[in-house]
Amino acid sequence: MPCIVTAGPTFEPLDSVRRLTNFSTGRLGCELAGFLESHGHETTLLIGQQATYGGERRARRVEIFTTTSDLRERLQARASQPVQAVFHVAAVSDFAFGKIWHRSPGGELTEMKAGKLSTRHDTLLAELVPKPKIIRELRGWFPGARLVGWKYEVDGDRASALRLAETQIADCRTDASVANGPAYGPGFGLVSGAGQHTHLPDGPALFAALEKLIAP
Repeated sequence: MPCIVTAGPTFEPLDSVRRLTNFSTGRLGCELAGFLESHGHETTLLIGQQATYGGERRARRVEIFTTTSDLRERLQARASQPVQAVFHVAAVSDFAFGKIWHRSPGGELTEMKAGKLSTRHDTLLAELVPKPKIIRELRGWFPGARLVGWKYEVDGDRASALRLAETQIADCRTDASVANGPAYGPGFGLVSGAGQHTHLPDGPALFAALEKLIAP
């Protein structure tokens, strides 16, 4: 099956030399792509430029993305291709920088615009603007594909992480969602609908379950 796996972090520039990103390494997405490729699937791996995982990137095609907009464009460009499954593992930035202000000692705000923001200013205030959710657009681009999202949660407990995964499925019209992170605890929760949860203890067990999920 032709599959797409997204992996690693996007980033958003503050200026020409600084950026906002996250701690995603890209490891899980790389390992999933390698698993699918080794099981005969035609896999495209889209991986973030900032991914720090140094392991093998086994896929039929590997492309590097940068910003959230760049990843979005690369996915949308494949809408006309015969994609049968999309595993959206990438940690996409929730925010981009909006306006930047310098606050003077007297409290006055002055908007800053420069290729490189000066460090001579005592205090800079950065506006964070929400980015559109790529996962919400996947069903429109790939109407007949199996779509799997991820919910990495830090706060809460396993039950709350699973509920958020269920909500993602309903809101984004995906077929399944994988819950993980400190809130979920060790392992992964594969959610395929309201109340339909399967606990997988490790990556190999998760990958096998995901392949079974996309089987025709």
